[in-house]
Amino acid sequence: MAALRFSANLSWLFPELLGLPARLRAAGSSGFEAVEVAWPYAEPPEVLARAAREAGLRLVLINTPPGDQEKGEMGLGAVPGRQAAFRQGLEQAVRYAKALGCPRIHLMAGRVPQGADRRAVKAEMEMVFLENLRHAAGVLAQEDLVGLLEPINTRITDPQYFLDTPQQAAAILQKVGRPNLQLQMDIFHWQIMDGNLTGNIREFLPIVGHVQVAQVPGRGEPSSPGELNFPYLFQLLEDEGYKGFVGCEYQPQGDTVEGLSWLRSYWDRRGHPEVASEGLHTTHMPLDSE
Repeated sequence: MAALRFSANLSWLFPELLGLPARLRAAGSSGFEAVEVAWPYAEPPEVLARAAREAGLRLVLINTPPGDQEKGEMGLGAVPGRQAAFRQGLEQAVRYAKALGCPRIHLMAGRVPQGADRRAVKAEMEMVFLENLRHAAGVLAQEDLVGLLEPINTRITDPQYFLDTPQQAAAILQKVGRPNLQLQMDIFHWQIMDGNLTGNIREFLPIVGHVQVAQVPGRGEPSSPGELNFPYLFQLLEDEGYKGFVGCEYQPQGDTVEGLSWLRSYWDRRGHPEVASEGLHTTHMPLDSE
């Protein structure tokens, strides 16, 4: 069984550092070989690509743009009347993904419109989402990219988000029926919405293209106090043959580097996997424990 490969989510980790280039350097110095970032669009892609190369990192995931956040938008994929803006955002995301060598784009579904009843607009939003996803699948296929759908919990994090369970996302993926669209499994959100993580991981892992982790309910490090037994979950992912990346998308409870002791322990036990298995030959700066 191969060891899991971890990516640092730079939208969450190293919050004390301003700007993605500084966070890229910190991730490389901490032993990561891969990173992900929600929205890299504040920086020119060439600047980020150069910073990633210098840090010995590859970018493995970005999101489509959120839309107009001042108006409360958080993605546009399923939002009626915003199809043109979604497609423009997709084009921007593809440009960045190509420049950064990033193979995956999270296609954000977005929120139920303010004041609307979720049940009343569900059918229309799903129809819009299916239309946008079919378009996105064609665009991404031309560039050999993968699109991901991520359910986000509506109990704590985002009560208005349209896509909130793995069952809903899997059903939509089945209706679209495109092989380059996959499921993004954020264990934090899945636990809050449905629990049954062992069963859900085993059921849905065949269509999962990316995993993210954080403790529940505080969204801290996997080693922080909470509901989830991450050594068990990591072993389960190994046993089930998961080959993708595990994104560290959590809120550090203190210093980011000190909080990575859980990951150093994993690397000490299982070895530090090489990203070269995906065709990228890099070196990383050793950790003190290596």
